[in-house]
Amino acid sequence: MIILSSQAQTVWAQSTHSSIRGSRVACVNKMASDHACRDIDLLARLSRVDMEAQEILLNDIWGWTDPDTKREYALVGTAKFVAFVDVTDPVNPIYLGKLPGHDSQFPIIWRDMKVYNNHMYVTVDGGNNGMQVFDLRQLRDVVGTPRDFKETAHYDGILKAHNLAINEETGFAYITAYRLSRSDEGVKDTCNGAGLHIVDIRDPDNPTYAGCFADHNTGYAGSGYSHDAQCVIYRGPDANYQGREICIGSNENHISIADVTDKTNPVSVGIATYPNAGYAHQGWLTIDQEYFIMNDELDEANPDIANTRMIIWDLQDLEDPVYHSAFYFSSTGADHNLYVHGDYVFAANYTEGLRIVDISDINQPREIAFFDTHPERSTGLDGAWSSYRFPRSGTTIVGSHPHGLMILDPRSVIVATHTETSVTIPEAFSLSPAYPNPFNPVTSAILSLPEQAEVRAEVLDLLGRSVEVLEDGVLSAGEHTLTFDASQLPSGTYYIRVQTDGYLAGTRAILVK
Repeated sequence: MIILSSQAQTVWAQSTHSSIRGSRVACVNKMASDHACRDIDLLARLSRVDMEAQEILLNDIWGWTDPDTKREYALVGTAKFVAFVDVTDPVNPIYLGKLPGHDSQFPIIWRDMKVYNNHMYVTVDGGNNGMQVFDLRQLRDVVGTPRDFKETAHYDGILKAHNLAINEETGFAYITAYRLSRSDEGVKDTCNGAGLHIVDIRDPDNPTYAGCFADHNTGYAGSGYSHDAQCVIYRGPDANYQGREICIGSNENHISIADVTDKTNPVSVGIATYPNAGYAHQGWLTIDQEYFIMNDELDEANPDIANTRMIIWDLQDLEDPVYHSAFYFSSTGADHNLYVHGDYVFAANYTEGLRIVDISDINQPREIAFFDTHPERSTGLDGAWSSYRFPRSGTTIVGSHPHGLMILDPRSVIVATHTETSVTIPEAFSLSPAYPNPFNPVTSAILSLPEQAEVRAEVLDLLGRSVEVLEDGVLSAGEHTLTFDASQLPSGTYYIRVQTDGYLAGTRAILVK
């Protein structure tokens, strides 16, 4: 939320840094090319010039893995468009083209992208951009000359927005820090830009308004403003909310926990503030959902905060979130987005670049690796805004202004599996009861596999007819969530059946609409 002067933006536009590609640049003697580092190698650097972004700011970043081809793509935010880069061969990235903003005449430094069901969703904090929808499968067709793409669909229920979160398990987008559209009379949002604007994206090309939530006991002056959020099906230690859809908002000087299972009637669960709050910016749950790791973008300006600070929340009781502790990095710059991968936090800390923290012992976190994406020591929004780790390959991408797209290998970090979870192998096959049950319209069951198996999981109606296939293929040993979305089906009793070569089980689920 730091505001830049026009003079600073002009200086940035004049900065150029060349691409580095063709071979890995190892981190040796704490340097990789001109970047300071520790246990992170540089696989490639793609300059702004080579992404047609030489005159504009880079901002957020996300990624997509094509489920059919397994190719990996970086989605790089800029002030005017989203750039697409094929990073399947991470030492030889290929720029494929760009998706201009819906309001392409309004360049703005804040753009956010997330992915659901092979579609990218984009919000921009300026102009009349709404939320763009883009079918990423179009990237398969690019050969040779980079292309200028067109959006697949557009949601105009908002005018603009700073961020969005997507719960891929349920198919809902949660837009934060937004302004309502002046023209769409069909939107019934009563939250007026505070909190969460909820959009149903289960039909990816036809996003529709679902509800909103704001807790006006949070934020400066009771605004209820959510800067960013994470929304999940809750499987943490608080038994009262297991199986519910929970959103955790970073709300300026609070965290705000909401039960959004019923999109038309979300409920506040808990709120809390913390010492020396500057600007609660963004955060991510640990894998066991017991803790929430959060960054504060402005607290480093406080003379009482000596180094970059990361806040750790104890969420074992969602109705009573507790400030657990603070972790201080070895650096002093402002922090921005962070994400949890297994036992590690990947933190993009602006001018300090990517920092990785081992949180396997939550009471004694350790900074174990870093890559300085911004060797210059300027201030403000220079450097790393965010990172994305591809779950299968482990390749990590960072968008860093003005140097460009960084493609990195955190060689000391080993995440247990591509599902990003710390896996305990079950002793026997089992299928949990569906939860919630009765349900409307989504329920889930947990399949436990003691070994890799060919699995067919499907939903049957009372006549034994298959109405949906949940899984049909090889699954690894471990726990797997089977999610049944019955939004297009009538009320009634359904049967989730799981079959392998040597195992057959099922659970009933009652849909009540």
